[in-house]
Amino acid sequence: MKTVTICGSMRYAGEMKQIAFDLETRHGWNVLQCVYDPQKGAITDLQRQSLADAHFQKIELSDAIYVVDIDHYIGESVKKEIAYAQENGKEILFHSHFTATGKG
Repeated sequence: MKTVTICGSMRYAGEMKQIAFDLETRHGWNVLQCVYDPQKGAITDLQRQSLADAHFQKIELSDAIYVVDIDHYIGESVKKEIAYAQENGKEILFHSHFTATGKG
């Protein structure tokens, strides 16, 4: 079973939840997701760093990252996550490729 970490802009949080569900049910993958705050409350710099650190640890545990690049948008945080995944020999999968090829 492939383990992937979802990486994408929080502006697509709803879409990322649905994509994670689809990847698990259609592909049988184990999907690690970011932490979503439905209240969209303010967080401290320490909390933000803690979330980032946890996300990089998820990438370390994964075989690949799945980049949710809706409308080909990739923000600065996701660019760092892609670089980190590449540095650690992880496969990089792009949502735009999966939807274009009908694999998604």
